[in-house]
Amino acid sequence: MDVSGGSGQPRSDDAEPAEHPAGPTAPTNDGGPAPTDAPTIPTGAEPPAGRAASESADERADDSEDGGEDGSEERAPRPAAEPPAAGTDEPASPASAAPASDGPEAPAAPEPRPAPAARPAPAPEIRADSPGGDPGHTDRRAGEHPREETGEKSDDESDDESDERSLAHSGPAAQGRPPRRPKEPGGGLLMGRPFGVPVYVAPSWFLVAALITWVFGGQLDRVLPELGAARYLVSLFFAVAFYASVLIHELAHTVAAIRFKLPVRRIQLQFFGGVSEIEKEAETPGREFVLAFVGPLLSLVLAGVFYLAMQPVEPGTVPGVLLAGLMVSNLIVAAFNLLPGLPLDGGRMLRAVVWKITGRPMSGTVAAAWVGRALAVSVLIGLPLLNYFGAFGGGGEDTGGMDSLTDALLAAILAAIIWTGAGNSLRMARLREHLPELRARTLTRRAVPVETDTPLSEALRRANAAGARALVVVDADGTPLSLVREAAIVGVPEHRRPWVAVSGVAQELTDGMRVSAELAGEDLLDVLRATPATEYLVVEETGEIYGVLSAADVERAFVKAMARPS
Repeated sequence: MDVSGGSGQPRSDDAEPAEHPAGPTAPTNDGGPAPTDAPTIPTGAEPPAGRAASESADERADDSEDGGEDGSEERAPRPAAEPPAAGTDEPASPASAAPASDGPEAPAAPEPRPAPAARPAPAPEIRADSPGGDPGHTDRRAGEHPREETGEKSDDESDDESDERSLAHSGPAAQGRPPRRPKEPGGGLLMGRPFGVPVYVAPSWFLVAALITWVFGGQLDRVLPELGAARYLVSLFFAVAFYASVLIHELAHTVAAIRFKLPVRRIQLQFFGGVSEIEKEAETPGREFVLAFVGPLLSLVLAGVFYLAMQPVEPGTVPGVLLAGLMVSNLIVAAFNLLPGLPLDGGRMLRAVVWKITGRPMSGTVAAAWVGRALAVSVLIGLPLLNYFGAFGGGGEDTGGMDSLTDALLAAILAAIIWTGAGNSLRMARLREHLPELRARTLTRRAVPVETDTPLSEALRRANAAGARALVVVDADGTPLSLVREAAIVGVPEHRRPWVAVSGVAQELTDGMRVSAELAGEDLLDVLRATPATEYLVVEETGEIYGVLSAADVERAFVKAMARPS
């Protein structure tokens, strides 16, 4: 079966054998892009040729003479797991189909059941312009496929077997699994939801809090030696107050994003600061500049507030030292974030300026990212040297080996964070350039509609004959009800597939699992992110079924878009 994707590579599909002569087979789209490693729908169980066709014909003749009521009592019951006779598409008898869910144990003969008044309406045809389709190809409707041999069963027997299969698989699985609810983004300990945005404290924060407590405690020992061991409690309070200032910095970005109607996924406090995860980029360079600048601006405001609070406080006291430390730390946060390199706020401001000048956001991202990488190298080399030569208050002779090692380690971690952030910014910008290539219409698999009680083996035979790679379960009116899960098909042994209805391996459709064929790029990813699932029903604007979109196909196209050079 074929699928058109966004990979640009031809696919050799092993799931389209030539030995399906039951009607015209749609041509394989070898030129169309498709994920090369996407699994195909497995074929149904092939009936063994152990029982002759004449034996089946004689048994059916006996059944017709007895009126179809006593024949099952006169014959010895056959095991339920025994496959149907060669050349037939349905189980050999209702007695073998009824206990399909109970294993191969020989069952008692079922009670005679009256045949239904009417057979279900045929399933709708696949559209001629569906993915991988052929404009001149028309799929056969349910029940219209030709028999390979003349020994067909009567309509009454077929209806009885369909009823038995429906009863055997009418448990919870037949109703489909409800879709999973979107999970919280997570990322640590949830602290609250200011402005409706979850705030998490990452596990790495506790490491940096302990580090700040240790370093600031050593400074307090020189300034306030009378504190003794209590200095570490004061240092811990400073660490918490400092990260509260960082949270206010991030909330400034969040409020600006909400003001510009940009979704914010979460705020996370982590090693070396905080991150506001804004899911979309600003639409204009002016908004991008404002969104980046409000964070450092609020840190400068906090530094001014702490400076004013210091004025009535005596400098040599615990409150005086804490206020001074918070003022200096907020000044450092503001100055550091204003450095013109991604992923810092100053880098985003530089990006906005270059974007405004060139008219291309990608040009701004490239410029700011390379400045950020140069900044990372400068931090790695320059920060230990500045500290060694006394730029931060100590002299080269007073600097011990442990202090030098600590400075070098912190500089290396900080440089790695900046370098990695700049690289991630480049990759995300490249991805956004290629995102429009992710179109639901080109990634959709061709699908075959089947009714609820259709045996899985028969549904797979129809799909293979039509060159399709997905199954949509519909009702008698052709309204889609559920999608057959590819992973569930693989889990059903081939010899069981004639006795398993497609409803038993299908997932019930919800509103979030219906995707417009016109979606593309970030809009498509947003819809898929809102309702996580393995398959989605793709529909036209008129409501017609276009096909099935696999999340695995989208993921593969997503990865290839990131790897493709700009």
